[in-house]
Amino acid sequence: MKFTLDEAIQVARRAHEGQLDKSGRPYISHPLRVMGSLRDEHERMAAVLHDVVEDTHVTLADLEAAGCPEVVLAAVAAISKQPGEDQATYLARVAANPLARTVKLADIADNLSPDRLARLDQATQERLRAKYESALRQLGD
Repeated sequence: MKFTLDEAIQVARRAHEGQLDKSGRPYISHPLRVMGSLRDEHERMAAVLHDVVEDTHVTLADLEAAGCPEVVLAAVAAISKQPGEDQATYLARVAANPLARTVKLADIADNLSPDRLARLDQATQERLRAKYESALRQLGD
């Protein structure tokens, strides 16, 4: 049985249920926007799942058991920051996985969108801009 994009979306919706972003909106909107900015099926799956392992109770083993494709699992693993991990180590791992890099660039683009930043206070906007612009440089984009 093939794991589908619709199944990935449902996993993400359930996992992020009740979570809010920094501006108080439902968190699931972010991975759905990132997914919507990509075209390839594996890119879209990895995009909608990109924060599931890092920010929810869902594990890579759960995704594997659900039938998630290995290439998507590897990308989600690469894009999931580990506890205590420094940014340079994290971004080097992301950059080494082409699918993870593509998804991370789309993630950063969404996080830097003027509409999203406008809902945050000035100090948070400046901190996030600096963080994501640094990440873009480290990812070579």
